[in-house]
Parts: sequence; C-alpha cells; structure tokens
Amino acid sequence: MDAKRKLVIALAVAGALGALGGCRTPSGSMPGGGGDGVAGHTQMVTLMGANEVPPVDTKATGTATVTVKLDRSVSARVTVTGMAATAAHIHEAAIGANGPVIVPLEKAGDNNFVAAPGAKLSEAQYEAFKAGRAYVNVHSEAQKAGEIRAQLKGG
Repeated sequence: MDAKRKLVIALAVAGALGALGGCRTPSGSMPGGGGDGVAGHTQMVTLMGANEVPPVDTKATGTATVTVKLDRSVSARVTVTGMAATAAHIHEAAIGANGPVIVPLEKAGDNNFVAAPGAKLSEAQYEAFKAGRAYVNVHSEAQKAGEIRAQLKGG
C-alpha cells in the first residue's frame, strides 16, 4: 500500500473516531449506555486559584478528570502543580459559592488524588452535579479553605 493511501485511511479512521467521541444520546449518556449504570458523564477541568471563593492569588494549577456514572458512582483523578497539596474534594455548590464535601478524594501521590473505590453520590447530590452545582478543589497548608478550584459542568 502506498503512503498516500495509508494517509487517507488514517485520516478517515481518525475522523470517524472523532465523530463517534462527540456523540451523545438524548439522556446525556455515552452511546451504548443502555441504562446499565456504566455510561455516564466524564469531564476534564482546569483548577485555578481565581476560581476559589474568595479568589486566591497562586501560581498553582491542576487538572481533574471526573466521571459520574448513571448509577451515581464516581471516579476522579486530580493532579496539581505549583503547590504542596494536603487534601482534595468534590463539593456541592454553584459557581461563586462554597458548599459541603460530597466526595472526599484520597492522596495517591505527592500531588495526585483519586476518588475512593465505591464513591457514590446520593440522588440529591447527583441532581446537583447534573445541574452544574458541584466543584473540585484542592487545599494546602497555606490555603486551608482551598487553593485551586474548578466548577464541574454537569451533564
């Protein structure tokens, strides 16, 4: 097979995968979910001090990937840089407000946190998450209330 044909095939496959990745069913679950509790909502967000309430002047940043499945189970991974992280959580509250912890995250390395196996939202917490009233934040010794934060978009 010549190089031009290989390139055309590779581009076609990449385009098909990109189109499939953007597909969602009307319920917001990923294709093939079928209501089995496996599919759900996955979000990647960037944590910054400016998102904290009140805002924090810091060079620290972070990323979080949070998945909430249709059965309300939660998996999350948070990675931060530029700070000595002491704790991380998923909280329930709208943008501009602080709220209670709904999923404590466990330290998985110097600046990495994960949701504990079996983490699950209550029905009310799941509704708040879907409405965009949940956020991830990371705490430090210098900023005990939270140094960086990102609002989850819901689903």
